[in-house]
Amino acid sequence: EVQLVESGGGLVQAGGSLRLSCAASGFTFDDYAIGWFRQAPGKEREGVSCIGNSGGRTYYTDDVKGRFTISRDNAKNTVYLQMNSLKPEDTAVYYCAAVRRYYTCSVTGSYAYWGQGTQVTVSS
Repeated sequence: EVQLVESGGGLVQAGGSLRLSCAASGFTFDDYAIGWFRQAPGKEREGVSCIGNSGGRTYYTDDVKGRFTISRDNAKNTVYLQMNSLKPEDTAVYYCAAVRRYYTCSVTGSYAYWGQGTQVTVSS
């Protein structure tokens, strides 16, 4: 059974930090790029960041560039999203997703597997 399980969300004050984790199982993790997406209340889901299957390529949207860092540990089948200098507008449910893709990644296009999401709330 394919599973992506996010953890690490919570309530934090503006300027604070959180580290999200995405633990994967049930598929060949090394063959998959992983993306992080978020959906705020009343808004469409948006891509935030992604990382290639080997970890060599990463992408960030302008909103989070310089504040978020994505990384992966293929030995642990886990991807991380370190979020620093958090802002109230970062409040959303954060999802990780997987797509079979080599070297590069993109937050557009279709992803095969999705996690259930973890809530991030940033207070002002």
